[in-house]
Order: sequence, then C-alpha cells, then structure tokens
Amino acid sequence: MLDDPRHSPIGTPARATALTHNTGNQATGGIWAVTGPGGSAILKHLTPAGDGRGDWSASPDPRHWNYWRREPLAYTTGFAAAYGRDHGIGAPDLLAAGERPDGSVELWLEHVTGTPGTGLGPDDLAEFAYRLGAVQGRPAPDLPWHSHRFLRSYAGRRDLGPVDWDHPAAAAHWPADLREGLRTIWNRRADLFARTEAAPQTACHLDVWPMNLYRRPGGEFVLLDWAFTGRGAIGEDLANLIPDTFFDGHQDVDRLADTETALTGAYLRGLAEAGHRDEAGVRKAVAAAGAAKYCWLAPVMLQGLTAGRPIGSSDYDTAADEAVLERRRPIFAMLVRWARTALEA
Repeated sequence: MLDDPRHSPIGTPARATALTHNTGNQATGGIWAVTGPGGSAILKHLTPAGDGRGDWSASPDPRHWNYWRREPLAYTTGFAAAYGRDHGIGAPDLLAAGERPDGSVELWLEHVTGTPGTGLGPDDLAEFAYRLGAVQGRPAPDLPWHSHRFLRSYAGRRDLGPVDWDHPAAAAHWPADLREGLRTIWNRRADLFARTEAAPQTACHLDVWPMNLYRRPGGEFVLLDWAFTGRGAIGEDLANLIPDTFFDGHQDVDRLADTETALTGAYLRGLAEAGHRDEAGVRKAVAAAGAAKYCWLAPVMLQGLTAGRPIGSSDYDTAADEAVLERRRPIFAMLVRWARTALEA
C-alpha cells in the first residue's frame, strides 16, 4: 500500500510512521503519518475485508455500526467539516481521496497539529463539552450512510458466556457491591439500550475520546475518526468522553469526579443555549448511554483474568493487570451509579 499510493497529494512518500489505532478493526487497513516532497499528511486505508478480529468485521450496510465507507463519506460530502463549524469544532482538512484497484479507499487528511486530547486538562475538555452541547442541541440531518442504533449493535454484539464475577484478582480491587452493580449492567444491557434509544436523538460522532481529539493553537477543537458517526442520543458522546478520558490511563483518575461535574455542566449549558433545556432528561440519557456503552468491559476483563490474558486495551493500555483493575475501579463505580439512575422507574 505505501509502496504504491494511487492518490497521494504530497508526491511519492519518503517516510511513513504507523500511528496507534484499533488494529482489530477489519475496516482499517492502516493509518500512517506520511511525508513527501509536497509536505505531510495522514493516510488512512479503508477496506471492506482487512485484517483484524471477527468481532470487528467491516460491513457493506450503510446503517451498520462498522460500515467501512462511512468515514470517506463523512469527509467527501463535507459532513465532518461542517458538523461543528459554527461552534469551533472542526475536522482535519480533506487533501485527497480515491479508490484503489482492489476496491479499498485511500483517505488523505491534514496532519493536525496542536495539543492532543490526551494532554487537554479539565478546563479544555469542559470547553469542548460546552461547544459539543451547542452543536447537538440543534436539529441535525439523518443522512443515508449514518449509523443507527449504534450502542445496541456495537456494545450488544458480544455473547460472552459464563463470567466469574467473584474472580479473586478482581475481588481484591472491586468490592462486592461494585461487582454486583457491574453484573446488573451486563444483565440489563437491553434495558439500557432501550432507554438510550428513547431519548431525543441527534447527529453524534460516536467515538469521542482523547485519542480522537485535538485543540489547535488558535483554540479550535478537531475531531478525528468519523467512522461510526450517525444517530445517537443527546448526551451519548458526552457519556463516551467522560469515562474514556480515564479508562486507558490518559488522565489521572483522581480527576474523574471533577471532570464528570465540569463536563456535564458545560454540555448542559451548550444544549440550553441551543434551546434544549430538559436537564433531567439529558442526565438520564447520559447515564443510560454511558452504562450501555461499557456494559461488556468488566465481563471481558473478568474473562481475561480467568484465561490468564492481559486485561488492558491491547492497542492503548499495556499496564499490569493490578494497575488496570485499580485504575478502572472508580470509573466502573461511576457507571454503576449511572446505570441505577437510568434504570429508575
């Protein structure tokens, strides 16, 4: 692929550096930072049948959560660039795009510079949440290639089988009431999906976390990776950002409570300015979406412990099991609290 790029806007690549990404996703053939005689760019290779895991199969269905052509469409139609333009949320500039002889797609994007999301503090993240609320509180189009019912299809696709909720290694870090709450989230995931789908819907990015966020020197925020974008609940992106800021160790988990408070308040202010003032309903939607999105994570970790596999995220978190268990404890406690809020009658 790098030896024979068909649509390079920077000439023949002289150097390429592979970038960290989810290597399990069969829709992604690779992501590289590339330099050539014409400058630098990010090359993303999208494919209908790439390497990866079976639970990350690419789909030809435009409504599927992992439709492999969605991200090229987000850029080539102008959707990503226009999404938050009025409120200081942008996307990388599209430099070039085109099909390869095998039917896969090259996507050449601006190499964004500035502060990555992993280096943004609570104040910056709260400012982003405020702007996101202002964007998502207004009417939004539902385009033919937008994903539908993302949480149900993404988080609900796993059939995990038996889970040892009392595994000794987990019990040493997670108290019994936490483990019981996590079991409830897993057992009642269908109810959480339904509550999220019953909330007011908007156009969401659906993968908002620090690895997909930059802030330019001028103050604009840039969202990367539009592969999942589609219809989602108001608050669904916020419910992803808060826990995912901490799950893989990108931020000190001691900041979790303050971050939850600051980002939620900022998002609600943005929504209110856009005319959406149902604070109680939004808080319930955030709670349902957050618990639903990560319903599978604790069970998968427990099965990993049982099988003797590392339990951190393979592409992003290589810490020892004990460190992962301890770091994720307060995050899971927040999700259990969210689930109780969401499941109240």
